[in-house]
Amino acid sequence: MAKLGRRAFVVGGAALGGAALVGATATLDTNTERRPMKVLVLTGSPRKNGNTNTLAARFIEGAKAAGHDVFRFDAAEAKVSPCRACNACGMNGPCVIKDDFEQLREKLVEADVIAFATPMYYFGFSAQLKAVIDRFYALAGRLHTPKRCVLMMAYADTDARKRRVLEDYYAMLLDYHGWTDAGRIIAPGCWPAGAINATDLPQKAYNLGNSL
Repeated sequence: MAKLGRRAFVVGGAALGGAALVGATATLDTNTERRPMKVLVLTGSPRKNGNTNTLAARFIEGAKAAGHDVFRFDAAEAKVSPCRACNACGMNGPCVIKDDFEQLREKLVEADVIAFATPMYYFGFSAQLKAVIDRFYALAGRLHTPKRCVLMMAYADTDARKRRVLEDYYAMLLDYHGWTDAGRIIAPGCWPAGAINATDLPQKAYNLGNSL
């Protein structure tokens, strides 16, 4: 069995038009035996040229370059209704709601890696992506299998306390399903669309996808 190592790095970027510095932290797993994997990328930004969508695109480029099979699902472009808490699925069956989430059901189950890319809205995932995550409920019985996950998140503020709220939610989601964190890119100080392009974080996203 290949030994897994962990390495962490901190990235700093340039100031953005008088805004605070942009930075990111990421933790990567290194594996000496790499194999093609199924990678599911879930995005939550309604801005097509938004900062997290840029990170997602570069992450996907890196993952594809490494030979992985990637499926991207843009929650903001899809029609996904909120969970109704009807419990008809029994946490392990068909959902009574028939919408675009149907595209994801088997992708979620089969994925080796799930990447979440979201702006921070009011200290949490975007509403569009949160609606998708809430619908995981109908698959809970099938999702408790080993998976690796990635978080890519941008927010306008620079206070590290505020990002921890979203990171804590992400960590709890992984803990509940028994998944493993494979890396994070957190970009503070990114508000205007395209602000991320003034930093080296898109390249870090590429490297993260390529390192899977």
